[in-house]
Amino acid sequence: MSNKQKTIKNEVSLSGVGLHTGVTVTMTLKPALANHGFAFMRVDLEGKPVVEAKAEYVINTQRGTNLEKNGVQIQTSEHVLAAAVGLDIDNLLIEIDASEPPIMDGSAKFFVEALERAGIKELDIDKDEYIVKEVISYKDETTGSEIILMPSDEYQVTTMVDFGTKILGTQNATLETISDFKTEIADARTFSFLHEIEMLLENDLIKGGDLNNAIVYVDKELSDSTMQKLKKAFKKDNISVQSNGILDNLSLHWANEAARHKLLDVIGDLALVGKRIRGKVIANKPGHKVNTQFAKKLAKIIKLEKRSKVPHYDLNEKPLLDIHQIMDILPHRPPFLLVDRVLELSRNHVVGMKNVTMNEDYFVGHFPGSPVMPGVLQVEAMAQCGGILVLSTVSDPENYLTYFMKMNNVKFKQKVLPGDTLILKCELITPIRRGICHMQSYAYANGKLVAEAELMAQITKIK
Repeated sequence: MSNKQKTIKNEVSLSGVGLHTGVTVTMTLKPALANHGFAFMRVDLEGKPVVEAKAEYVINTQRGTNLEKNGVQIQTSEHVLAAAVGLDIDNLLIEIDASEPPIMDGSAKFFVEALERAGIKELDIDKDEYIVKEVISYKDETTGSEIILMPSDEYQVTTMVDFGTKILGTQNATLETISDFKTEIADARTFSFLHEIEMLLENDLIKGGDLNNAIVYVDKELSDSTMQKLKKAFKKDNISVQSNGILDNLSLHWANEAARHKLLDVIGDLALVGKRIRGKVIANKPGHKVNTQFAKKLAKIIKLEKRSKVPHYDLNEKPLLDIHQIMDILPHRPPFLLVDRVLELSRNHVVGMKNVTMNEDYFVGHFPGSPVMPGVLQVEAMAQCGGILVLSTVSDPENYLTYFMKMNNVKFKQKVLPGDTLILKCELITPIRRGICHMQSYAYANGKLVAEAELMAQITKIK
């Protein structure tokens, strides 16, 4: 499978009703740029606010995974996200004109079909993949639900389901490779037990439900009053129980369809981590609560690892660019040239080096007797390193100047002192467009992260 990020070629729309709201909704799936990830846009609200598909925005997991950002809600996000991951798509904008995507038949089938109609295309940036190197686990002590993630050559998922009922029994499902999602998992429909349906009906929570978008397991005697409620809710003249213990009008696609749907939910919920996972997931009695709690834990681990991971380079090797070659690219000159060498340079990233010596002019006043490199100059060094990245995209860099546009999330972790060697690393957040470079930058010294910032700059041709 390709290691390049993917999105769709064209936009595509679906319409249906939300399972719990019963509201008719139109959902439009649109292409997105590299590193965009998955995000929902509420086009029915003023300003068309966006809610990114991130674990940090999960507010509750009753009857689905529900997100909220700045008061804007997205309900039951998991099925459409599972479809995108299952087709190896990394970037997608999901526009909806209500809070809840259409339930369709309760599976990911229709979303998969829509995405395939739209066409899938590769982007020119590598996947943002988290490679699992050690076992990570999360357990809900109250329910006994547990998720374990371990190293594997590819993304694999196994679910084990046991609800303690004779009807459903114990079921397992396994997805050995994500390329099998369409044929093995996408058609698995959501399910519920009769006692849950009764509770939902009493609380008016499944306004969009019918016998075509949920498998109902009958785990108790079907009373006359319950029968009447079901007929009314599902708009059916007659309802009966099949020999396999489910309400009629549905035939199971697989004997273990419940376990397969739980696997579908795991994939959709773990999409909220924000990175593609290369590892094997084993989920015992999974549910949206344990899934999203694990997603939050994993997202935090990834964030901490990225910040604390210090790159190692052999500074004795010949650099990719020396100071003279750097001055052929950058317009900066001493004493304001803050990059001495370039160690790596690609379309997506650059790694530079700055030797910090006591001869730096700013140490005279910052501070007498206790010299410390100013934080603003650490940011400037990162920005100059990023300037090399963007200027490397033009044939005549000597005819351009680089200007700051903005900086966000600037943090200083450690002091930088005379004698330190700064390693500067900049990675594109989005592809360079019209000379605008949007990048995440890091500065390291003495085996530690000393500064980080999200930077944006633009090159302008000298008139």
